[in-house]
Amino acid sequence: MVQIVFNGQAREVSPGTTIAALLAELGLSPRQVAVEVNQELVPRARHDLRQLAPGDQLEVVTLVGGG
Repeated sequence: MVQIVFNGQAREVSPGTTIAALLAELGLSPRQVAVEVNQELVPRARHDLRQLAPGDQLEVVTLVGGG
């Protein structure tokens, strides 16, 4: 297992897990979140390419529309 930090909480994921796979596992829509890995914004188009590495720190923020 790979140890990461997700929104401040320690979490284990399988080796090779991508951002897209983690979001799907958590039931989060990629269109409604912004993802930072190690304080760098990861564009949505790269979520399926970016594999999570040991020690990665993810911050996932849900985007809320309103008016």
